[in-house]
Amino acid sequence: MQPGLEGVVAAETVLSYADPASGRQWVRGHPIPELVTQFGYEGTVALLWDGFAGRGLTRTGMQATLGAARQTAFGALGAWLPGAASRPLDQAVRIALAALSDDSEAAVVLGTLSVGVPALVRVANGRDPLPPDPALPTATDLLRMLHGAPPDPAHAAALDTYFAAMADSGLSTSSFAGRTIASTRASLASAVLGAWCAFSGPLHGGAPGPTLDLLHALAAADDMDAWIERKLRAGERLMGFGHRVYAGNDPRAEAMRTALQAIGSAADRLAFAAKVEERVAAVVARVKPGRKLPANMEITAALLLDTVGVPREAFTAVFAVSRCPGWIAHALEQQQTGRMIRPTSRYVGPALE
Repeated sequence: MQPGLEGVVAAETVLSYADPASGRQWVRGHPIPELVTQFGYEGTVALLWDGFAGRGLTRTGMQATLGAARQTAFGALGAWLPGAASRPLDQAVRIALAALSDDSEAAVVLGTLSVGVPALVRVANGRDPLPPDPALPTATDLLRMLHGAPPDPAHAAALDTYFAAMADSGLSTSSFAGRTIASTRASLASAVLGAWCAFSGPLHGGAPGPTLDLLHALAAADDMDAWIERKLRAGERLMGFGHRVYAGNDPRAEAMRTALQAIGSAADRLAFAAKVEERVAAVVARVKPGRKLPANMEITAALLLDTVGVPREAFTAVFAVSRCPGWIAHALEQQQTGRMIRPTSRYVGPALE
């Protein structure tokens, strides 16, 4: 048995692959830098869904499809928003996805998140939801619906980079949850709901928020090295450091860093993040010799989301807008295999008397 199913192959997929040895990741044969510069988010969604939710999908066509789906989702807000508005955001997103009908198509499922997340944030702050603009790309429209004004182009480009780079990451915990549900022939909406529930945990999609908290705590610390050492000696996790796949060479982080560098106000924050990485490496080398704890992409992701004005409490939900196309693609791919996922456990309880 492998705890956490480490190294266990549970599916064959054409969707994405990560090669930690070379620090590369690609989606259907296209590396992360190409996704960001040539495909953008809508083009990446088209790549992931082609052959599963349509054929011959293109970036332009997908932008129109997702724009129309956001309009449909906005029209359905009344069915779930009144009952969700008073809940914490993670719970409210569960309600939004649970309200979807079982025959909901892929674009409408994604549109529900793209419209629902900014609507929930606005209502929580005493403002009315804004209708989508179907002519805009998803990242641009999400920021517009969130803030009530057209976003800075550099901010919109940075969020689009984040969305494209993070759209799929192989058989992550949430994607596996979605595939498991889809393998029973449950609806696509059910599979995405299950994926979201797995995603919301602090060790998965919930990581960027606590990572930003760590950066804020270190910025306020009188002695950064002493703060880090206390955490390490107490056995506490340093959010934003360590990764099950990459060892500090995640191509998604580099793509987001480049996008942040185009935002002038982010320069000091990037410099501070680099200092934090340097001090963590130094303290780990002293306190835990031989152990490596490289920074992961969550640090850059947290800085990017904060810089473009996403509230800290909405980090995970906005991250889900990026990852939802991957969940959908995994669920649809799994359904094509015709095989229900049903692993075996090893009994270690008391024997029968």
